[in-house]
Amino acid sequence: MGIATIGTTARTGEICPTSGVWKSMDNPSTTAPIAKGNRMPPHNGKAVTWKLIQLA
Repeated sequence: MGIATIGTTARTGEICPTSGVWKSMDNPSTTAPIAKGNRMPPHNGKAVTWKLIQLA
C-alpha cells in the first residue's frame, strides 16, 4: 500500500488512509485531525470530500 500524501482526498464514510489534518471541501469548510483507520466524518450533517492538508 502506498503512503497517502498532501492533497489526498477521502469521502465521508470511507476509512481514513493516513493520520493528519483534513479539510472539508464544502463551504464553510472546517479542519479536523483524523487518525488512520477511522471513518471520515460528515460535516454540517452531510457527506463531504475531505482533503489531507497536513500529515500527523
